[in-house]
Amino acid sequence: MTNTFVTVRFFARLREELDTGQLTLEAEPGLTAGTVLARLASQGGAWAQLDGDQPVMIAINQTMAKPSSPVLPGDELAFFPPVTGG
Repeated sequence: MTNTFVTVRFFARLREELDTGQLTLEAEPGLTAGTVLARLASQGGAWAQLDGDQPVMIAINQTMAKPSSPVLPGDELAFFPPVTGG
């Protein structure tokens, strides 16, 4: 059986504010990290921050990615706030 889903994980502040650490989405042809962000942000509320003014870092299969990066069935997509030094 072929995996047709993408695992989406949230870390740090995002996990707390969204009140979830992980969800699963159906993979669709042409799916990108940016389209996942926009789709989740369209739910409103705390989710809107995913497509807002504050940057969100993206990783696909534990490799840094861009919003234009393709997301394929079986991939793990992770969103987390940028790390700041101090």
